[in-house]
Amino acid sequence: MAVQRTFSIIKPDATERNLTGAINAVIEKAGLRIIGQRRIRMTDEQAKRFYAVHAARPFYGELVEFMTSGPVVVQVLEGDNAVAKYREVMGATNPADAADGTIRKLFAKSIGENSVHGSDSDENAAIEIAQFFSAADIVG
Repeated sequence: MAVQRTFSIIKPDATERNLTGAINAVIEKAGLRIIGQRRIRMTDEQAKRFYAVHAARPFYGELVEFMTSGPVVVQVLEGDNAVAKYREVMGATNPADAADGTIRKLFAKSIGENSVHGSDSDENAAIEIAQFFSAADIVG
């Protein structure tokens, strides 16, 4: 298996409920290592740039507002097939459809407040990591 990196955000609905440690425990139990982590308050500009792919969608404004509503935890995860593994660990976007034991099944409040984001491809992982981390920030 190929060791790769992926990007994760623990969203405001989860940080507000002090779930960072519990979510990190699920990530680590799945065999992924957290090699970069920072708690930030996303600016409007950062959120708009990060979610630019959704700019034409009707939920874009609400998404940007939500992601800037409180602190988030941005992370770099590493492990065998990390992108696919983390997507499996997160669970379906809709927590009602998520498998038992996944982050979203355990912690999400709704489709919109689904506790975490994870990269959907190797290419996007690299782009997303670069938006929030420099090479010096990552201990791996």
